[in-house]
Amino acid sequence: MEYIVIKYKDLLLQENEKHNLVSRRVNKEDLDQHIKDSLAILDFVSLAGNGVDIGSGAGFPGLILAMHRRETFFTLIESDLKKSSFLQRVKEECRIINVEVLRDRAENVGRNLDFREKFDFCTSRAVASMNVMIEYALPLLKKGGKAYMWKGPSFEEEIRDAENALKILGGRVDNIYSYSLSEEKKRYIVVIEKTGKTPEKYPRRTGMPSKRPL
Repeated sequence: MEYIVIKYKDLLLQENEKHNLVSRRVNKEDLDQHIKDSLAILDFVSLAGNGVDIGSGAGFPGLILAMHRRETFFTLIESDLKKSSFLQRVKEECRIINVEVLRDRAENVGRNLDFREKFDFCTSRAVASMNVMIEYALPLLKKGGKAYMWKGPSFEEEIRDAENALKILGGRVDNIYSYSLSEEKKRYIVVIEKTGKTPEKYPRRTGMPSKRPL
């Protein structure tokens, strides 16, 4: 396991010199913090079953979680060509068999019957505000499935702003996990449970959830 993580970090730093996958100034210590943040959820839940990660970027948290939960299958959604190509490269070079990489928008995947309401859980980190993420995530989840959203100190305001989206799309705040990356950096994972069937017209067409949040 440690070997795979080390190889992943080397590949990311190498690729980041050519393409801006993460901040240009990132170093191995920074990556260790991103990895620690991604894995924090495993202190609270096991993440069993079939999961989807929205906006996987350079692999946080979905690819990192897949490395540490080899019995769980992860579908990584990333619309950016360079980032999705990097995810595919890591999958192949590190031989991570419990991962599928989709280069697509979450809105498109959520309307695709091959994926709609097929997942036990969803993860997302630093992608969009909660009211937008709910429209991306809930159509993909089975009833009773959970969406795990990594948030900073403003999470309470985001929850208030998401009340309407939760009502329309069929979800509720189930839990909030808090932890610290350092003495100064408090982090939160907001857990949204899907409580009912999401109306068929959601998610709306590409770009609409972020332009006009529910």
